[in-house]
Amino acid sequence: MAERRRKPRGGDDVPGGATPARAAERPTVPATGRRRLILTMLRRSETPLGVADIAERLGVHPNTVRFHLDALADTGQVERVHTASAGPGRPPLLFRARPGMDRGGPRNYRLLAEILAGGLAADPDPATRATEAGRVWGGLLVDQSAPPVALTREQAVRRLVSLLDDLGFAPEERSADGDHRQIGLRHCPFLELVATRAQVICPLHLGLMQGAMTALGARVTVGRLDPFAEPDLCLAHLTAAGGTR
Repeated sequence: MAERRRKPRGGDDVPGGATPARAAERPTVPATGRRRLILTMLRRSETPLGVADIAERLGVHPNTVRFHLDALADTGQVERVHTASAGPGRPPLLFRARPGMDRGGPRNYRLLAEILAGGLAADPDPATRATEAGRVWGGLLVDQSAPPVALTREQAVRRLVSLLDDLGFAPEERSADGDHRQIGLRHCPFLELVATRAQVICPLHLGLMQGAMTALGARVTVGRLDPFAEPDLCLAHLTAAGGTR
């Protein structure tokens, strides 16, 4: 019987789980509307601008400009410039666009994933190459900052489930046929690529799980991955390290 489906959880909630650095980084939200106008104005200006100057150019209230500048500063798109006082009173606070490319610009990581998957698929033995690549990354993704300790089978499985949860696989621990343990994967983070690159994406996931368990020094590993054992479920079959199942 399958155990009750676990609710997704982050690595921060699980002692020994994946660190927050494992979570996918989100790009800065693109500036739009008036906020975009302010950002463009600052980029085109040769000198930093003050709130009053920006408000006058846009024909809006200074408080409106302050609101948008604070938001842009929080996302790292603009920076505050403190000037020396030229007389009594507080020196004016100026703003300028942060140097560098716009972190709020569009991303196309799917194209990058397709390029990399295509490179693996061109190998004479794509499944083996993808599994090996997955093993390497699985080992790198495991949090090894704590002193190494011998993990029980259950602890190792929980660590793997925590890592898979952080990576977006929506895992659930399952049991079937006595001691035969499984991890169900309810979501594929690369689902769009599976339709055309299943021969490398699925072995990549298998290798990732195997590499993580090896890095943990676990006495259990993932011997087999059944992609889409059900329409909304892939099954990872656990076995003793070095064994076959």
